[in-house]
Amino acid sequence: MTLGIYIQVPFCQTKCTYCNFHTGVVSRDRYEPYARAVCREISEAASSVGPIVDTAYFGGGTPSLLEPSALASILDTLRSMHRTESLEATLEADPETITPPKASEWLAVGFNRISLGVQSFDDGELRSAGRMHRRADTCRAAECLREAGFRNISMDLIAGLPHQTDVSWERSVGELLRLRPEHISIYMLEIDEGSRLGQESLAGGSRYGAGAIPTEDGMVDFYESACRRLAAEGYDHYEISNWALPGRRSRHNLKYWRREPYLGFGAGAHSFDGRRRWANVHDAAHYVRSIGQGISPRGQVETVTAAQALEEEFFLGLRQLEGIDLRRIERECDPSLSDRFAALLGNIRSLRSSGLVEFDGTRLRLAPERLAVSNEVLVALLG
Repeated sequence: MTLGIYIQVPFCQTKCTYCNFHTGVVSRDRYEPYARAVCREISEAASSVGPIVDTAYFGGGTPSLLEPSALASILDTLRSMHRTESLEATLEADPETITPPKASEWLAVGFNRISLGVQSFDDGELRSAGRMHRRADTCRAAECLREAGFRNISMDLIAGLPHQTDVSWERSVGELLRLRPEHISIYMLEIDEGSRLGQESLAGGSRYGAGAIPTEDGMVDFYESACRRLAAEGYDHYEISNWALPGRRSRHNLKYWRREPYLGFGAGAHSFDGRRRWANVHDAAHYVRSIGQGISPRGQVETVTAAQALEEEFFLGLRQLEGIDLRRIERECDPSLSDRFAALLGNIRSLRSSGLVEFDGTRLRLAPERLAVSNEVLVALLG
């Protein structure tokens, strides 16, 4: 078993209207102390780590705001404290933060995969969402990364942004395919109280373009259209929201869906060792103070019960289009959960007869035509 490392960088240049993450806009003076705190946290946690580290994912926020030297120090600390092999090192980056010198330095210090936050190729949609980049910035960034030598780039789109139409969506997907990244993520807009846009929409307001959000049926149409176009261009749809060219699946994210161990460092970062989940405090200043004072930054620790582990096997595993090995899950299931497992089998038979899932006696998977409503299917399965 190998280990994944997640580095959280909770800083942004601006807060997107749809964002429900714990990120903030702060002075650049706080970047370097934060990077030093992350290095110290990695160093102090190293003695308890045994497996080989084969993925490192720098997410956020906007990790590309940090100086390349700060990012290099974190990677160097990771390598010095852990055994690394065939490391997939991913850096999330916003298009407007990318320059030729930075791209070259990222590659030189060890990053070999860039996850580019595109969201849309329509300038009006980007402006409404509070994004700082525009279509031309994304095209320049892609060219810059290719010229620097990156051969593993991921790009994402959001289906359901305010003012998005059939025409603008198809144009965005077309632009994405023209740039042909090795990996693509497509997310449907989440409307909840965690974002300014979500709050406004739920309140029936019109700020942030809330009145111009496509309907749920419209979002589903966007998603399903993208599924067809990406398949036609040779992309492997391997997870509900993710596609990849052959051999370019996100090895790090697969760890989450397969319930493999990972350690998170930085403010708000989460970890999982197979038995427990824990998370660091969200506030970056609090995190840096805690590390500086030698205090654990953990904000919460939860022991995963056998019942929780069983449900995670389903709602995480079924995100993968290849599905899950039901016989393995039954074999490994805690004997005390035999009644719960029997109830799940009953739900599976019902969902199968409704055409919502497929089951061949061994592998259980979501029906391909039901991926856009996967949450409803999973709720029905686990209910």
